[in-house]
Amino acid sequence: MIVIRSEGEGDRLGVRGINEAAFGQPAEADLVDALRSAGAAEVSLVAEADGQIVGHILFSPVSLAEAGKSLKISALAPLAVLPPYQRRGIGSLLVKQGLEDCRRVGVQAVVVLGHPDYYPRFGFRRASAFGLRCEFNTPDEAFMALELTPSALSGKSGTIKYHDAFKGI
Repeated sequence: MIVIRSEGEGDRLGVRGINEAAFGQPAEADLVDALRSAGAAEVSLVAEADGQIVGHILFSPVSLAEAGKSLKISALAPLAVLPPYQRRGIGSLLVKQGLEDCRRVGVQAVVVLGHPDYYPRFGFRRASAFGLRCEFNTPDEAFMALELTPSALSGKSGTIKYHDAFKGI
């Protein structure tokens, strides 16, 4: 049985290990640590299987200068599942619960830089369809957005700016 819950203080080493194992490098684990240290971990969830943490997802605030502070947008990054537990639906459970938690804390839209065949199943579509660009040089099909509040991105456009912690990865 898989349990999805908020990350706790005692989960930090396990979360770090999951990110390092899933990505094969420490960059994403370092990103999570930096976002936490900066107080920018808006929603952070873990997945447990048989009492072991096997997955993690984090959402952090991003900005759209053209929209001012009236629009609350978060970035989904990173999403990690231990390799032996991948392709079992754990990532999907984390994304679904993460989006629900984002709604609950008032996030109106979420952006993700990710696999264009994976995230559309949750309702994400090309961010360019909303008039949004990523501050990083990314393929158009890989930068996606999802409105959690209907029409939240209507009439908005511009460049999404990530937290400074992302500039180090």
